[in-house]
Amino acid sequence: MKNHEKTYRHTLRQLSDRIVSAQQALRILDSIKWDIEIQNKFFSKKCKELPDVNSEYYQKNKFSFDFSKKQEEFQLLERDINREVGQFSSVGSIMLRMCREYRDVLRLLKARGTVEFSAISQELYGSAEDAFYVNAPRLKDLAKVVSDALNNIKDKTENALDIKKYTSEQAEAMLNQRLANYFVSEKKTNAVKRWVKLSDGIVADAAAGSEWIKIRKNTLFSERDLKILEVHEGWVHMGSTLNGLQQPICTFLSKGPPSATVTQEGLAITMEIFHFVSSPLRIKKLTDRVTAIAMAEEGADFLEVFNFFLAQDHTEEDSYKSSVRIFRGSLPDKGPFTKDLVYSKGFILIYNYLRLAVQEGLVDRIPLLFVGKTSLEDQRLLSHLLDEGLIVAPYYVPHQFKDLAALSCWMCYSLFLNKLNLDMIAVDYRNILEG
Repeated sequence: MKNHEKTYRHTLRQLSDRIVSAQQALRILDSIKWDIEIQNKFFSKKCKELPDVNSEYYQKNKFSFDFSKKQEEFQLLERDINREVGQFSSVGSIMLRMCREYRDVLRLLKARGTVEFSAISQELYGSAEDAFYVNAPRLKDLAKVVSDALNNIKDKTENALDIKKYTSEQAEAMLNQRLANYFVSEKKTNAVKRWVKLSDGIVADAAAGSEWIKIRKNTLFSERDLKILEVHEGWVHMGSTLNGLQQPICTFLSKGPPSATVTQEGLAITMEIFHFVSSPLRIKKLTDRVTAIAMAEEGADFLEVFNFFLAQDHTEEDSYKSSVRIFRGSLPDKGPFTKDLVYSKGFILIYNYLRLAVQEGLVDRIPLLFVGKTSLEDQRLLSHLLDEGLIVAPYYVPHQFKDLAALSCWMCYSLFLNKLNLDMIAVDYRNILEG
């Protein structure tokens, strides 16, 4: 390797490490969470009054950094990337976009408890009013179509896999064993000895961090829950983190801005479906959140959203938690935090990408979705970086995405099936489908 190339790679690694270091303090979910006292007070009021959250509430949750200095840090990073790499190079383009997104995250966090918070959230994660192309159905329309179909079958698909029979401790042990079997390096040794740990500080039943997966204490899990956590939090979220950490130069791939969250959650839902472990109730919960966000964008407050979830047969506790996910960071009557759109939105974007990659003969790019915390818009640029030797191919890739022959067959049929009119087919099938 020539000296100038070594110098260039060293410079890229330094800039990449600076991005990783700069974003570490930006903990979005920790910065906008509601504590247990708000929940207790809400239920003590018989779920009839808006949660006691105002702008002052968020000020008690102090940041570990100075906003002005952090803003300046990202600005200097952008300046140095432009000077040392250039805005039109593949790697420079990705790094600059990441810096811009992280500066938008700073704006989001600074706007906690204000009307502006929801508007910035829409910039970062999207809106239920977003369309997939000109004059296409909007994201909120997807929720209605899927929810209507799921309502017809949700009571007819539950089975032994859905019985809640494992304690948090049992789930922790079982998941640790399953993930230890999956995450085996070329030397046949586990890259991380412990994959799952118990936590009482998370809203969801589980969440993947940079080092391990947290599962909530005092919670019962079904076999289906464990299978979903294995592929969603493990194979996708933890797997892409480990692949990013293995990058010798582009270390920024171990961390992701909001656009990477859309790709990550889209991949995770795709894996649940491709691995046949999801369920109508699971998908209904995700599409209900899309509908609830659409309601909040149109002016609904926390109580209206809470009652919507109750009407969809969610328990009071689940309805509260789902409503909190939508209003955290904001105020109970000032618009939603739209992050929960990324599951449904991401799935549609990923599925369309897979179909088009097959149609265009670009299937070799598909595994790059797992190379780290990537954004879908960067796939072409990442293929360039792989060709240039600036990134290494992902090691941990689920078998559904390794076997491109099988995946391509699925997508080829999908290309044709999408051209068929289901309403017309239903007319011809009525003698088969009618009771």
